[in-house]
Amino acid sequence: MTLNDPVIELRDLGLCYRLAKQRPGSFKEYMIHMVRGSLIYEELWALDDIQVTVQRGELVGVVGRNGAGKSTMSKVIAGVLEPSRGTCVVRGTTSAILELGTGFDPELTGLENLYLNALLRGHRRKEIDTKLDEIVAFSGIGDFIHSPVRNYSTGMMARLGFSIATAWIPDVLILDEVLAVGDTRFVARCHERLHEFRAAGTTIILVSHSPTEIIEHCTRCLWLDEGKLCADGDPKDILAAYVGRDEEPKPESRILS
Repeated sequence: MTLNDPVIELRDLGLCYRLAKQRPGSFKEYMIHMVRGSLIYEELWALDDIQVTVQRGELVGVVGRNGAGKSTMSKVIAGVLEPSRGTCVVRGTTSAILELGTGFDPELTGLENLYLNALLRGHRRKEIDTKLDEIVAFSGIGDFIHSPVRNYSTGMMARLGFSIATAWIPDVLILDEVLAVGDTRFVARCHERLHEFRAAGTTIILVSHSPTEIIEHCTRCLWLDEGKLCADGDPKDILAAYVGRDEEPKPESRILS
């Protein structure tokens, strides 16, 4: 990969879910329908014809109503979901926080989950040992690191998850509504770290429902609606159109730049 190569390329990207129209009352009923070949499915395109190219060091905000396809796109970029058609190319290492508590076992302590989560991200135990104090300090959860995660508040879980995911500098960092549950002081520290990552060349995808957060911190904004890309451009322009729209955006009124 050269410095001029896009870090993320989404070409003709589509992801389709097959939803069963019948609602069998039991597993037995479901199996009978399946054996008879009488199950009827309808297609739901969570993403449809997405064309996006992201360069090294960009901090891209993603906005849209619930169900617009934001989280689905994040999961495709992170490699969690395979697209139904088109291509998704991500060049370099990826770190993602897609859902609160992903990779955490509620019965294990914060410290045990720290090691488990970091190992799942591909880091060796020796690497984790060298970053341990830094992760715990940044999370600010103190002695709770020795308590089971089931006792954590959503804010504490988000702080620990963010601290682990950003302890190492990746090529691509994906955050899906993670900062929405943090306290003001911690969120400010998170944004400081994100800008440090940008300076180091990390590409960041930030999914958020906060217009202020997108405008203040992102260099670019994508607006998704019903699985389609409605707009791609300057955060202020995109948010002005998105927030000011009283009704669902229609495909014929896209404002692609």
